[in-house]
Amino acid sequence: MPSATARSAPHDGLAPAGPDRRPPVVEVVVPVHDEQAALPGSIRRLHEHLSTAFPFAWRIVVVDNASTDATPQVARALADDLPGVRVVRLDEKGRGRALRAAWTASDADVLCYMDVDLSTDLRALLPLVAPLVSGHSDLAIGSRLATGSNVVRGPKRELISRAYNRILRLSLHARFTDAQCGFKAIRADVAQRLLPQVRDQAWFFDTELLVLAQRQGLRIHEVPVDWVDDPDSRVDLVRTAADDLKGVARLLATAPITRFLAIGVVSTLAYALLYLLLRPGLGAGVANVAALAATAVANTQANRRFTFRVRGRRHLARHHAQGAAVFVLTVLLTSGALAVLHAVDRAPARVVELAVLVGASVLATVSRYVALRFWVFAHPEARARAAAPTALATPAEAGERA
Repeated sequence: MPSATARSAPHDGLAPAGPDRRPPVVEVVVPVHDEQAALPGSIRRLHEHLSTAFPFAWRIVVVDNASTDATPQVARALADDLPGVRVVRLDEKGRGRALRAAWTASDADVLCYMDVDLSTDLRALLPLVAPLVSGHSDLAIGSRLATGSNVVRGPKRELISRAYNRILRLSLHARFTDAQCGFKAIRADVAQRLLPQVRDQAWFFDTELLVLAQRQGLRIHEVPVDWVDDPDSRVDLVRTAADDLKGVARLLATAPITRFLAIGVVSTLAYALLYLLLRPGLGAGVANVAALAATAVANTQANRRFTFRVRGRRHLARHHAQGAAVFVLTVLLTSGALAVLHAVDRAPARVVELAVLVGASVLATVSRYVALRFWVFAHPEARARAAAPTALATPAEAGERA
């Protein structure tokens, strides 16, 4: 991680001053790069909103991404002038890098960020963080594409945004509607768990964080926002789009279904080889069951370890017992296909026999994935989270920090 230095204001927004002050409930991070002109107005506007219309203890953190203009000096002047404003300086660019540095070092309960242009109406901030403060949700995102949003922007950006989110839905089965809106929040405990898994340091950081959260069964709350496009935006749309597509391909390659299919191919090849070796001495029916049994345990264990990322011995026996039930289904499908083949042709060629069995195994694979995904390994992280207390603070308790 690049080096970073932080400068603190005398005290945090709405938090008690002095050595006994407690951490804020909400920390708002504003990543910036060469924003000397926009920064003062935006931070003062955000500071005023938090001071007058926000019920939780808060802090603003300006993260400067290797600016080459006067942004660092402007940010430090704001921190000196406004209570509750801090500055972090990074030596490298990247929105993801900025958020990772700020969120990792934060002591707040809820971590959020917004773009420096404040394109999103600040009245959406409380609806964004409230479900996280209460413990109802794990992440929250502002959505320009959700029902109830009000967006003002050009047709080019509108088309790119909708096309990108459609790609996410088709390729990664994303259930959230707007991955790139610069208005998001996350519970601190969830951030500490997800951040080590996120590889991107730039614009794709948001998408990767959300996809990983969805894969782990975490709750993502969406808030329709009023959003006005910043005509002075300097984002390179072509380069950003290309980087995002590379990120989508990387996540697709590591998706559970991709890992499952890879394991399935290896298992099928092992099954076919064992069947051919056992068929002469045991007969078709017994060889089929024996080959399936020999590969079933390894298949379940491989999917446990690599597809669904389950570690340790906890629930190991139960997972294999449930895997055995799925194995029975596979035996029934392949044995049935074999029986139909022998009814049609009492002495089929070995290659035809094997082709029918492999075809039946492929059909069984679909049922196997559904069973493993939604029964055997049904979001172990989500079950563990649901079993533990999640509430961070009620509004009344959070008010005590003010």
